[in-house]
Amino acid sequence: MQSQPTTVLDIAQLRAHTPGCQDSLFLNSAGASLMPQPVVQAMQDYLQLETQVGGYEAERVCQTQIDRFYEETARLLNTRPEHIAFAYSATHATFQALSAIPFREGDTILTTTNDYVSNQLAFLSIQQRLGIKLLRIHELPNGDLDLTHAEELIRTHRPVLVAITHIPTNSGLVLPAEDVGKLCQQYGAWYLLDAAQSVGQLPLDVTRIQPDFLVATGRKFLRGPRNTGFLYVSDRVLTAGLSPLFIDRRAATWTEPDTYALQPGARRFEPQEISLLSVGLAEAVGYANQVGIEAIARQNQRLMHRLRTGLEQLDGITLLDWGSCQSNLLTFHMARQPLTALDAALRHGRVVFTVQYPNSALIDFRRKGIDWLVRFSPHYFNTLDEMDEVVDLMAHFLR
Repeated sequence: MQSQPTTVLDIAQLRAHTPGCQDSLFLNSAGASLMPQPVVQAMQDYLQLETQVGGYEAERVCQTQIDRFYEETARLLNTRPEHIAFAYSATHATFQALSAIPFREGDTILTTTNDYVSNQLAFLSIQQRLGIKLLRIHELPNGDLDLTHAEELIRTHRPVLVAITHIPTNSGLVLPAEDVGKLCQQYGAWYLLDAAQSVGQLPLDVTRIQPDFLVATGRKFLRGPRNTGFLYVSDRVLTAGLSPLFIDRRAATWTEPDTYALQPGARRFEPQEISLLSVGLAEAVGYANQVGIEAIARQNQRLMHRLRTGLEQLDGITLLDWGSCQSNLLTFHMARQPLTALDAALRHGRVVFTVQYPNSALIDFRRKGIDWLVRFSPHYFNTLDEMDEVVDLMAHFLR
């Protein structure tokens, strides 16, 4: 069979679709990325229609656009539309998934020290309210997840749920999602993967990862609007009849005064109000599919290699990203320079970035012995010249 040609990105066109990157060195796609113009236009058109016919009629007229969200997201994850539900955020999707699992006192949740802060807080809340046990998988000396320890904990404690964040918000580490999925399949644990930082940045195939729940947000590397996200649920979840604790009117039909019938697919997890938001997210996911996630990943690797290589050569910067597999999040600290001066220099250089503090990743910050870090997260619409410009700016600051 003849191999398919490698897609070459038209960076000039991508940047033309992204007006915000003309006025800044935008390195914050791990926080909230720049929406491409087609996403903005789709939402503006929908809002304009609402001003003319009202929200309910606009939803009816645009039902094909709304349905496109499920089709494009299923394509992105290599699944079927009935496995996709809209959510207001990755955290909202996580809460829906957690509420569907019938935890009992003494049950175990197994997670990592790098799991997203909102997830950790939810686990701690369940621990306090329901009396579950919360265990965390150790890391190897290089920062990788210790899969031997993970299997030992799963075999010994038989957790009801194993939950990991694919790419932690506080580092560029990529956790071995497929390997964890195999362990969960082997021992029968529910598996929740937070893909908020990986969706839109890396290829994701749920047939390989085998999660029961996969949650993601629209505002990060997918380049969608805020207050959007999605939840993937597996056949196993649907066959088991799991559903969220609080069910919205889109999720079920009220059949008798004391009974209801769930939606047969993932939409049993959905909220009622999704029309405008799902149109924007559908356009964003469709845009990523059209550009091509493999091509996006290759461009991201080029950008991060240039940025990491450049910053590694600067004296006075400590890069904080451990692990053998790293992503488009780069984090660093400076022991000899105050954060206030660095913040001012970067903003003067038009760099858009994120500062994080210990309360976003308490265990990891304590392990690294720092009280702040700066995170750079370029994306495929950035250029190699921009990476060089950031390195030069940092070199000038350190003189």
